Amino acid sequence: MQLHYKSAPRPEVSDSIGLLISILVRYPEVGTINYEPIKQELKFTFIFSCVLEESQLVNFKKKVIDSIETYNQLDGRTTGIIGVKHQLCGNFTMVEITRDVGTITQEEISMVIELVHMNFAKNLISEKNDYLQEEELLMQEELIEHMLENLKVSSPEKNLFAFREEGRVLVFNK
Repeated sequence: MQLHYKSAPRPEVSDSIGLLISILVRYPEVGTINYEPIKQELKFTFIFSCVLEESQLVNFKKKVIDSIETYNQLDGRTTGIIGVKHQLCGNFTMVEITRDVGTITQEEISMVIELVHMNFAKNLISEKNDYLQEEELLMQEELIEHMLENLKVSSPEKNLFAFREEGRVLVFNK
């Protein structure tokens, strides 16, 4: 996977850029990811190849929120911001999940990805990442956790947007 930056990474945004890249590399199911530093939020967008039924989306939203709240409760943490919304774009459905940087963990991201698979696997638009070995996947997970922890104590000011295009990860400063 090739990595392209709109501009050279600066030290204050390197963890945030690295986080977005690692998430897209590790989780090819994520169509786009957006980091909003003022709100300290990450927005994960999943793209589906059909118009999903409203009842499916309502049930999925409830599962995501309940699962994240339960996960955090079992881990002894309070849950911050959770948002789940969708948008129809022609014959596609886009689902956006918003989480605050302060309480999200790498394990929670993995759980959300699994929920997406359990509910919509056949319609999920995803690139294959067969080229990554198990050790590389584990390394990406460790990087994600490390960069999330760094973002919790730093405050980069760049609003970043990343997506995948033809096997490349592209990161832009919005």
